Amino acid sequence: MFPLRDDRPTFSPPIVTTLLIVACALVFFFELSLDDYSRDYFINIYGLIPAHFRPLTLLTSLFIHGGWLHIIGNMLFLWAFGKSLEDAMGHTKFLMFYLVCGVAAGITDVMFNLDTTLPTVGASGAIAGVMGGYLVKFPRARIHTLIILIIFFTTVDIPAFLILIYWFVTQLFSEYGSIMQTQVMNGGVAYAAHIGGFVTGMILVQFMGVRTRYFPRRNVYW
Repeated sequence: MFPLRDDRPTFSPPIVTTLLIVACALVFFFELSLDDYSRDYFINIYGLIPAHFRPLTLLTSLFIHGGWLHIIGNMLFLWAFGKSLEDAMGHTKFLMFYLVCGVAAGITDVMFNLDTTLPTVGASGAIAGVMGGYLVKFPRARIHTLIILIIFFTTVDIPAFLILIYWFVTQLFSEYGSIMQTQVMNGGVAYAAHIGGFVTGMILVQFMGVRTRYFPRRNVYW
């Protein structure tokens, strides 16, 4: 299930959302240009490693991805939920919101995986924050979603609150299960970071606020 876009009208171009996607894409293509040794070195230097924590990696890890599916999935979610929230918050405020959620997600990951020596990379923690903020502000929006069933696929419009609550619950259960497994067994997915980012987004959006948009009243003549 991949969200493609929402049905909310926007009043300004999604400059920050677009630039974040471009930045992640450029870093990913840079990774592809490296040989295996250099790529592993790059990820270990700029990825978030809880056992060897360095504060700067809370930010740098947000722009590194581990493969095509990883980056494509993350960027689809960022585009689907980010552009409307950016429009409502304003460009500067949205960027601050995104980065704070990403940092909070990273800190949560470190707290739950203090002994982990595997690097955590990806924008999913920050994007989870965007999703949490979206749930609070636009629960009734409808999300145009791609559904893939083995070799068949279709698109449907699903209420945002259904998608987001379902996603959050799956992260909770996955994190609970991962407590009883090693990081290798659960594939190294940063469920704790997703949860931390999502909850941070739900709380932070209420303090930072959004701009209220009004549609002009249309005069109707019969």
